[in-house]
Order: sequence, then C-alpha cells, then structure tokens
Amino acid sequence: MAPFLKIIGPLDDTDREPLYKQLQRKLRTAIDENALAPDELLPAERDMAADLTVSRITVRKALEGLVTEGLLRRRQGAGTFVATRVEKNFSQLTSFSEEMAARGLQPHSQWIEKTVSEVTSDEVMSYGLSPGMKVFRFHRLRFADNSPMSLEYTIVPAFCLPSIDAVESSLYEALAKTGYRPVRALQRLRAILFNAEQAKLLEANENDAGLLVERRGFLKDGRIVEIACSYYRGDTYDFVAELNG
Repeated sequence: MAPFLKIIGPLDDTDREPLYKQLQRKLRTAIDENALAPDELLPAERDMAADLTVSRITVRKALEGLVTEGLLRRRQGAGTFVATRVEKNFSQLTSFSEEMAARGLQPHSQWIEKTVSEVTSDEVMSYGLSPGMKVFRFHRLRFADNSPMSLEYTIVPAFCLPSIDAVESSLYEALAKTGYRPVRALQRLRAILFNAEQAKLLEANENDAGLLVERRGFLKDGRIVEIACSYYRGDTYDFVAELNG
C-alpha cells in the first residue's frame, strides 16, 4: 500500500457522500492530526488518483477546495503542500526573524530594493519626522523555510544605522548593535486584497484576502525609529493577543 494511502485510507464509492468530499474530509483530518505535517509535499494528482482509484478530476476538485480554505498551498512548478500557519503575538515586540526562529522555522529574505532618500512631505506630516531627514528604505520578501510569508516595506532614519548595508537579515539585530532597537511600538491590523504584484511575490492569487500590519517603533525618548508596512497571506498567519482585565 502506498504511504499516502496508509495515511488517508481508501475512499468508499458506495457512500452517498461524493468522492471528492470524502477526500477533502480525510485530508482535513490528516492535517488536523498532524499526520500530514506543515509544508509537506502531497503526491502528484495523477499518483494520488491512481492510489485512490479515482479520476484526476476528483482529486483536483478536492485539492482546489482545500487550497481555497487555506489548508493547502500550490507552488508553481513544485506541487501542492500542506499550508504552514504561524501565530504572530501582538503583545510582544519581536522581529520577523525572531518569531520564525522561535517556532523552529528558518527565516530568510529576498531583497527587492534598498534605497537612501529624504523623507517626503507626507511622511513628515504623518510620522513627525524632521523635514530633510535622510532615511533608509527597505523592501523585501520574507520567508519561513521556503515559504513566502510576508512582503515588507520599512523606513528607518539613517542616524540609526552606519549604512544601508548594515541590515543583512534581521533589522532588529542591526538596530540592537547600534543601540536603536525600538522598545515599544504601535501596530494596526487591517484586511486587504492583494494586487497582482503582491500576489505574484507571495505566491497567491490577485484579490486573495491578506492582512496588512502597520507598525511604528519608538525609542524610550519617543523618537520614531521604524515605520513598517507588512503584507501577510491570510492563510499563513494567525494574529493573537493576550488581554488582561
């Protein structure tokens, strides 16, 4: 018996429940019970269909439904994987790299753009920055293991870092070395729909639901040292916060 069939078990063609629904139910159970682990690659559709003695159309319909639910993810040219979900704790001020490492995931970044410029008039008004201030702008795609997790745009006042190349992987690590790591932050979370460019980078579909987290990080003296906008896939992140009465 194929390893996948041992996990899922056979489908029952005498059951009144459609075969694709049976397969979806069995896959959900396997994912919930961790018999199929996060980021695990599923067999190819043709192999799955052969193991279960059903048509590829049945398999495809079952998988498409679970992709829509966010339980599975398709990676172009690689196949279908069990989705990885990460909990982001809003009550702790941590970097993306620290969050991923704490969950046993390997963080890395793909740099899209690094630039040095002056603040715009809108940024002066919105964030209380000084006119003419030089800032570093970082635009990158953040990964956990091999899965794209967020698309990040960050502005940091240039006085916080010796150079724009001081940030190799973790911004907070670089800021800690210079004594400018933020000690508090204000964060706002809202739902968005991905545009075509964002969807392509995050391996999602245009108009898929996503989450935008806007963060402003401050020093003890109240100076702002981080302005970040991070776009997260809605099917990879859960945001949690501990509330005390």
